[in-house]
Amino acid sequence: MPELDRRTVMGTMLAVSVAGAMPAAAEEEKIMSTATQVVCHIRYEIDPFKRAGFEEYARKWLTLIPACGGNLIGYFMPHEGTNYEAHALIGFDSLASYEAYRARLRTDPASKANFETAEREKFILREERRFLRKVEA
Repeated sequence: MPELDRRTVMGTMLAVSVAGAMPAAAEEEKIMSTATQVVCHIRYEIDPFKRAGFEEYARKWLTLIPACGGNLIGYFMPHEGTNYEAHALIGFDSLASYEAYRARLRTDPASKANFETAEREKFILREERRFLRKVEA
């Protein structure tokens, strides 16, 4: 499993907290329940002049990801500071579940259309995926 550097972790935590999107304790517990063993962290480098296009793209995933089997924790847009970095967090019970989810995305017509929009509009300059696990007590 790839390791995250301190800058990436801090950037994600800052993006989440600044956006005011930290879930309530009960909601966080639901998201990170025993069913969610792996979290896919997607870091997007976006064109800062096309943020509105990326935000619309992200908004569409809010329904598409759960429909295809992902436990969407959220999409996070730049708010203050860096204006070219966005993040998404999606939970899965295993890497095998993630692979099944990805296969469903590739065949779902609405998901395919959203991917095509991103390619056509070029608001995503770079995309990185990391897989994380929760530290348990």
